[in-house]
Amino acid sequence: MTVMGENTYLDSATTGSSATTGNGHGTLLTPAPLAGGKERWSGDRLPPEIAKDIDHLEDCLHKFLAGELEEESFKITRLNNGVYGQRQQGENMMVRVKLPYGSITAEQFEVLAHVAEDYSRGWGHITTRQNIQFHFVQLQRVPQLLRELAANGMTTREACGDTVRNIEGCFLAGACPYEVLDVSPWAEAAFRHFIRHPYAQRLPRKFKINFSGCTTDCGQAAFNDIGVVAILQPKEDGSVEPGFKVLLGGGLAANPHPAQALEPFTPREALIPTMEAILRTFDHYGNRDNKLRARMKWLVDTMGIDELRERILKERRLLIASTTWVKGIPAVVQAWGDEPAGLGQDQAPTPVGSLEGRTAVSIAGRLTPRQKWERANVVRGTRNGTVSALAWARLGDITADQFRALAKLQRRSGADVRVTNRQNVVFRGLGEDDLAELYDGLVDAGMDRPGAELARDVVSCPGADTCNLAITQSRGLATAIGDALEEAGLAEVDGVRINISGCTNSCGHHHVADIGFFGAERRAHGQPAPGYQMLLGGHIGNTEVHFGQKALRIPAKRAAEAAVKVVGRYASERNPGELFAAWLERSGGAKAVSEELKYLDEFPTPEEAPEFYIDYDETGPFTGEVGVGECAGV
Repeated sequence: MTVMGENTYLDSATTGSSATTGNGHGTLLTPAPLAGGKERWSGDRLPPEIAKDIDHLEDCLHKFLAGELEEESFKITRLNNGVYGQRQQGENMMVRVKLPYGSITAEQFEVLAHVAEDYSRGWGHITTRQNIQFHFVQLQRVPQLLRELAANGMTTREACGDTVRNIEGCFLAGACPYEVLDVSPWAEAAFRHFIRHPYAQRLPRKFKINFSGCTTDCGQAAFNDIGVVAILQPKEDGSVEPGFKVLLGGGLAANPHPAQALEPFTPREALIPTMEAILRTFDHYGNRDNKLRARMKWLVDTMGIDELRERILKERRLLIASTTWVKGIPAVVQAWGDEPAGLGQDQAPTPVGSLEGRTAVSIAGRLTPRQKWERANVVRGTRNGTVSALAWARLGDITADQFRALAKLQRRSGADVRVTNRQNVVFRGLGEDDLAELYDGLVDAGMDRPGAELARDVVSCPGADTCNLAITQSRGLATAIGDALEEAGLAEVDGVRINISGCTNSCGHHHVADIGFFGAERRAHGQPAPGYQMLLGGHIGNTEVHFGQKALRIPAKRAAEAAVKVVGRYASERNPGELFAAWLERSGGAKAVSEELKYLDEFPTPEEAPEFYIDYDETGPFTGEVGVGECAGV
């Protein structure tokens, strides 16, 4: 049943009919369908390739615990299956569940509620790559957890490690008023093609792929190993052909690199072969001797973009000889269709965070809570009349009760639901008359705040709460900033995004935020103290990325005040409809704006203010100790 690298357990979505396949024990089964073309399987009758993965992990686990398998070999095995060690060490594990382009069903929400309660600490966390993470999962229980996920069409395969990671996509794909193509089926095709693909394993370093349906780039293609953006190519007869601009070699971490175009235009039928050619070239020439310089962005630096392009295009020409070559439009794209919801290039794209008619005044005053939510969190398709609505998940966290509430709302509305790269949840394919019931349900679930894309929508990595590499408690700072914005009456200012990482590795995407912070150890009065570097002016658009510029270093306990000062100044000085980046440039840039904040970069003595030497959510003195990383750098 596996054809051209597509994964068997999703084949029914490709063919439009229910798939039947062997279960590895000589019998056949037909899965029960879930929404979105996914399949539910009984836990003891999984498709053979899935069962084999989990059985192999369980066997390796037993050998590791018995001292028969070295730690390094077992670590690679568990990472390739989405199981990541955390700061607390021992048998405490983070399990990362892949949700390709954020797609999720009601049944899967209910399974995640069970996972949160029975395996973790009562809640899950949406990541900036549209995964769901669970922490404090005990190592010996992992195989059973993976079987429960797999039985409901979810996988952790290649969610960590030196593999092709979760395929990310614009959360409004198929519902965006500006898109050129619906990239959802293309992201699905890429997911199916690369999962368990022989070239997707044991790469020089991890490999990330993002899709966007237009040049607004809400899918964040511009800073990934492969970024795919739908565009229109003019033809000689005056018509236009939809296709893609393929970007490559981008990345964040301590040394951010913008992705660069492979060629001006890639036709639809050439997209999957082009992506595989890039991956193969990375596998052949990437640095396997130095993990710190092993990402695709460093291959661009060492080889040069011109030679790299030449090698990739040669690889693509010869790929036809490979058994993994995909001929023409992938079957899932043909089955689902990729017609856009929007008007393409007939209408200039506008970032979701600055939709027409939204200003700080219109959101914050003279409106009911329901009206504020609708102004901030509802998006309407232009061509197909779809209505989408965002549910706000504070810090990307969803409790077991909230998972169940989301499942109930999804069933009632019949919506297509996705998690977003800003750690929220979006209901798509709604009608206007669905909004009232959805809003009431979100009120009951505590997810009704008009938070998506407003100042209070602070994004944070897990930080020192669980991450081995984090220096600071980024989640604690995110809470402090949110509370400070609420108190100052600035939480509902639009056009400004705040992102936080607990170290330089940028898992919180601080480089591409209007206001970004990353954690750093400071020394003051002879003692270590938690601190942050503040950046200003990061943004994405027009298939380009602009990384934030360093503003000033600041004590952790004054970072919230700094954020409030900058948001307040922006709100009071901006012109109508002016985004943060334009205001910042007009105001002299990051250095000029931060000049008036220099007074905040002062540490009182430990005797005067001992709280400055204790991080958020901690009770004892700060230490800048970090553990051994397994997956560092984005």
